[in-house]
Amino acid sequence: MTRLKHLLTFSNPLLLALVALTYTLGTGIARYLGRADHPLVFGMGFGWVILLLLAMNLLAIYFRPHNERLTEEETIVERNWLRAAAFQISIAALSVVALLTVFLLQQGVSPAALFFALLIFLAAIAYALPPLRLVTSGFGEFILAILFALLIPAFSLTLQLGELHRLLGAVAFPLAALALAFFLVLNFPAYKEDHKYERGSLLLRVGWQRAISLHHILIFSAYFLFAAMPFIASVPWAVISSVFLVMPFAIFQVYWMQQIANGVSPNYKFLTLLAITVLGLTTYTLTLTFWIR
Repeated sequence: MTRLKHLLTFSNPLLLALVALTYTLGTGIARYLGRADHPLVFGMGFGWVILLLLAMNLLAIYFRPHNERLTEEETIVERNWLRAAAFQISIAALSVVALLTVFLLQQGVSPAALFFALLIFLAAIAYALPPLRLVTSGFGEFILAILFALLIPAFSLTLQLGELHRLLGAVAFPLAALALAFFLVLNFPAYKEDHKYERGSLLLRVGWQRAISLHHILIFSAYFLFAAMPFIASVPWAVISSVFLVMPFAIFQVYWMQQIANGVSPNYKFLTLLAITVLGLTTYTLTLTFWIR
């Protein structure tokens, strides 16, 4: 049971849940435009994305250097079992991804959808596998933010619409900023371990003081872009007004990050929960708005 719990942790269910939201957001934009009329393609695309990112997360664990522990107080037997299980599940997931790719091709999906599927696949490979292995390069957070906010909703949208629409660009850039701030927050609890194993992260690359300033800039930039959407992309205010209900949580997140800069002992569990709330609720409110309007 403990081993299964570790495998579940390695699969990063939080990231998969957030990705499920942005995939649904892309289809929600198509629905808002009156073009979400391919439920079978939606389901196959959803499975394709989730299984590919599941494989990405597990392969990132499998290719960890052997001097890094996978779990606390692990034995050699348990480490080898977890590595083997992560690899086998990844291969099984990628096999289903290949099968779903064939099914999507049979459905006659657009070249734009295939293009974004290729970009998602290449980003996942570059994130997890050597020689690039961006997960430990300090650029992994950028890859995850781009996958989350742009590539995955673009894939979902083009599966339904056959082409991109300016609404996606309008929501992708502020969501990418919030996502990068979120992944930056997640770096803080792992700072000591990342430093010990010389495991690259965005936080280690920029330094914790500049990282806090970057976090603040990303949060405020996101809400500035949301506020500018009616003017720069002609998005109705009613579509994006709901995201500002989450803004008090975002401001509170900025406050707590600033407390770290001021030397206050951080409560990382609360800060992580706050970051999940900001990104998750913002994405959810946008998705819900597009689906119900």
